[in-house]
Amino acid sequence: MGDILAHESELLGLVKEYLDFAEFEDTLKTFSKECKMKGKPLPKTASGSLRDSKSSIIQKDLLTAFDNGAQKVFFGLWEEHVPSSIRDGDSLAQKLEFYLHIHFAIYLLKHSVGRPDKEDLDERISYFKTYLESKGAALSQTTEFLPFYALPFVPNPMVHPSFKELFQDSWTPELKLKLEKFLALIFKASNTPKLFTLYKESGPSHKEMLQQLHQQLVEAERRSMTYLKRYNKIQADYHNLIGVTAELVDSLEATVSGKMITPEYLQSVCVRLFSNQMRQSLAHSMDFTRPGTASTMLRASLAPMKLKDVPLLPSLDYEKLKKDLILGSDRLKAFLLQALRWRLTTSHPGEQRETVLQAYVSNDLLDCHGHGQRSVLQLLRGRSDVVRQYMARLVNAIASLAEGRLYLAQSTKVLQMLEERLREDKDIITRENVLGALQKFSLRRPLQTAMIQDGLIFWLIDLLKEPDCLSDYTLEYSVALLMNLCLRSAGKNMCASVAGLVLKVLSDLLGHENHEIQPYVNGALYSILSVPSIREEARAMGMEDILRCFMKEGNAEMTRQIEFIIKQLNSEEPPAAGLESDDDEDEDDEEDHDTMEADLDKDELIQPQLGELSGEKLLTTEYLGIMTNTGKTRRKGPAGVERGGHEPLRRPVTPGGHRNGYPV
Repeated sequence: MGDILAHESELLGLVKEYLDFAEFEDTLKTFSKECKMKGKPLPKTASGSLRDSKSSIIQKDLLTAFDNGAQKVFFGLWEEHVPSSIRDGDSLAQKLEFYLHIHFAIYLLKHSVGRPDKEDLDERISYFKTYLESKGAALSQTTEFLPFYALPFVPNPMVHPSFKELFQDSWTPELKLKLEKFLALIFKASNTPKLFTLYKESGPSHKEMLQQLHQQLVEAERRSMTYLKRYNKIQADYHNLIGVTAELVDSLEATVSGKMITPEYLQSVCVRLFSNQMRQSLAHSMDFTRPGTASTMLRASLAPMKLKDVPLLPSLDYEKLKKDLILGSDRLKAFLLQALRWRLTTSHPGEQRETVLQAYVSNDLLDCHGHGQRSVLQLLRGRSDVVRQYMARLVNAIASLAEGRLYLAQSTKVLQMLEERLREDKDIITRENVLGALQKFSLRRPLQTAMIQDGLIFWLIDLLKEPDCLSDYTLEYSVALLMNLCLRSAGKNMCASVAGLVLKVLSDLLGHENHEIQPYVNGALYSILSVPSIREEARAMGMEDILRCFMKEGNAEMTRQIEFIIKQLNSEEPPAAGLESDDDEDEDDEEDHDTMEADLDKDELIQPQLGELSGEKLLTTEYLGIMTNTGKTRRKGPAGVERGGHEPLRRPVTPGGHRNGYPV
């Protein structure tokens, strides 16, 4: 009771504030009268009408300063009355403030009769430049604002293509409307009664959010420990490598002086290069008295494990598997699809993985060659979100291997279903895997042709209008797919029909914070700029100035690639044949190497319950078949077409293959 009495005045003030805010005028009068009768004083608070009046005056003063171009008055009021927590922490407020600075910087250019006063204009531009170098620097990595960082350095912004929209009649009224809405929202939020805030913070949604944050914290700590272990291992290897390198340099210097290096010393150095498990065998097997033995053994130790070291996985009963994939429960289907994917993604690269894939292909696991209405492939259209996602993951895994792409490409149904899922499915992971599979399909020319004819380029351009809304995987694979399709003559012609939009999207992507996409953006630009009509459109929009802006920000390789693009932009030559020729539909752009990315197994949706089988144990317990595993000579892809280290990409690639440095 004592605690209540100690805070009674404050509690009564909260009730009074809420009644005033909600305009319960009669109730408030009765409440105040009864408090007075009982001798319970109410704290003095500003009435709602008084608060509203003060807010209206501040809003009016801000809008008047906006209309009159009174830069110092406006930002003085802005910093005084807009809370710093909102100005510094709310992305909407930060973006609005950026555009407000632009408004005042170009105010004289838009509203002066005749030539604007040079001293006043220079002062405004200097004020804007100071903002860009201080508080505005936080938005320098945002594609939307990147072109405006060049504004203070452009002699006449009114005629520059990059700033055309700023000088349109509609720009200032639209900005003022955004400002009005923002101010109304801010001042309304500042008048929210404390009682409402307290209720909201203690509500069920707040508790759920705390639980989610706690879960995320636990998961982050687990990942942190994993990464720390990896870091410590890499750091130890690094220090070991530096030590060995220093000793070898000393040894080379000694040989110049005529000193001999003993076989025992060389053996001890080589043994230190490898893990503990390998040291003993290396120490006994290397004979340093025979020339060439050491290097041969070292190469052999780094080579992939031989078939005798990696056992083949047990064969499966594929008829039973396919039957359960079609007729089983959704949960069983999901576990089977997961297990089949894991068998492929976790198998050892080389003979073991090739044997697994060959078994899938020879048994037509996905029913690509079937004509019945009920087939495993139809799981892509299943009612269960989990089954559709796991089917898409399996298709993406199979498409990661050259032989898998060859198998999937033999049926037009696969491409049709994937394109359908890409456009219709709402699940993010499903769409990521479908997009990944299509991107890998684009290494094969007939599939490139089909995707171009199906209008996939238009869909990709529309998707890439808002890159910040996409996951890193979606962004990277969609840009890489767009580039592969743009390398074809048909793809370039399709881009030419919407040249302005394509160039706008690609130029925006040049400044994106995800640097993994830059080689594909550069490759797409270089390719489409071989078309004369696209070159003309690019010149008209000031593409060279935009490209040179990015040259200052990029690394040496990025700068060199942009130089090639600018050279292509200023070229007057017709589209060249050679590398970009696509007359032969039978020619494939397959790379020699297969890449199985880690994303295939991320964020698993299902976990086995107690006593429930999953993974390889499920396959070998319930679906063990007759031993039919036979090795198959791997199909050799065409020789890689090399490019200069700094040139834009001119042959189709996959992000995984490009990251691993495979020649394509």
